[in-house]
Amino acid sequence: MPFSIAPLIFSLLLSQRFLNFAKINNHQQWVRLFRYAKFFSIFLFATEVILSAAVFTRWIWHIFLIALILFVILNKKMRALQMYILAFVPYIVVSFLSNVTEVVSSDFYNRWINYFDTALTLTFIWLVAIFFSQYRQNKAAEKERIKRQKEEEINRAIAIRKVELEGLVAERTAELSLQKEELEQTLNKLRTSQTQLIQSEKMASLGELTAGIAHEIQNPLNFVNNFSEVNKELLEEMNEEIEKGNLAEVKSIVKDVIDNEQKINHHGKRADAIVKGMLQHSSNSIGIKEPTDINKLADEYLRLAYHGFRAKDKSFNATMKTNFNENIGKINVITQDIGRVILNLITNAFYAVAEKKKQQPDSYEPTVSVITKKSDNKVLISVKDNGNGIPQTSLEKIFQPFFTTKPSGQGTGLGLSISYEIITTAHGGELKVENKEGEGAAFTIILPIQ
Repeated sequence: MPFSIAPLIFSLLLSQRFLNFAKINNHQQWVRLFRYAKFFSIFLFATEVILSAAVFTRWIWHIFLIALILFVILNKKMRALQMYILAFVPYIVVSFLSNVTEVVSSDFYNRWINYFDTALTLTFIWLVAIFFSQYRQNKAAEKERIKRQKEEEINRAIAIRKVELEGLVAERTAELSLQKEELEQTLNKLRTSQTQLIQSEKMASLGELTAGIAHEIQNPLNFVNNFSEVNKELLEEMNEEIEKGNLAEVKSIVKDVIDNEQKINHHGKRADAIVKGMLQHSSNSIGIKEPTDINKLADEYLRLAYHGFRAKDKSFNATMKTNFNENIGKINVITQDIGRVILNLITNAFYAVAEKKKQQPDSYEPTVSVITKKSDNKVLISVKDNGNGIPQTSLEKIFQPFFTTKPSGQGTGLGLSISYEIITTAHGGELKVENKEGEGAAFTIILPIQ
């Protein structure tokens, strides 16, 4: 085998490895250089074979391989190939020393030729070991590179997705902000509408009272007018008796005038109380609790509600029953608010019996009862009717705002919800309903005694 087989293989391996490195790192001048090195190795080998000039070419091989190695060692940009170079250095050194020894002292070389061959063999073993180690390192590095590449791709995808999500979040945030503004505007409109509806409900209940108040206030005014006319006649008569000198008759007339004045005063106060009650009912509650006679309040609103209902329906008549516990006394409540609740419950009761009367005009006697009781530290006010009762499907929603069992246009659906709020929130009480379909309903106000 020609001498240059091993140098040829080594030079081709070195040149190709350096060429690949140059291509990867985009060094075009090195690419050309190492491509020429490959061609030179092949040319040198062909020259040796054709001309049988092994003695001459072996030194060129040494110079060529040493030049390749020195080029890489001295070039800082190719430091990454130093481990690769270490695989070839022992062979180049041993081969060079072997050839030099053979030229300088052939006898010495011939005596130690086995050792030189062994040394060359060891350099081959070293080369294989380094190549195997480099292969494993390269394989591990390639795996790591692929892993890093995948991680980078994942990170890029995550970064892209993050930007997309941030854009979506920003877009969604803008939409939510716009929706929030729209909802706030809608909420403000609803609050305004709620205030207007509550005021409408108050005015509606005030309308229920108007006719009853007119009827109730007419009675004391009639008494005032009548007793005023009687007093006028008595005073004229007294003047005549004074001229006659009839002192005893004058005293009798004076007593009658005083009695009449007391009656006038009583009925005047009665009219004043009715007017004040109406004003309280129509005014906004200021939330001040004051001692209130519940029995008197319930009785007054029962009569006012009845006359108010009759003003709308002249044919309406109903039996009114009361059963008041006289031991209740006065309890601290917001008078106008409790009055609104009682009026609402009684008006609803009259409506229920009136509707049933229309269905059974002959065999039915409308009856509304108002009952007060005292139980432990609580006062109970019950309003019962013998109407048709509340449909079972509507019973659970009876205290919900805007829910009504009345036909469209005859109720706002706020009366019971406002009543429930007044009793439970403002007074810490309860508002319960007992119902039997076809037989009637009973609403009970439970107020703690404070």
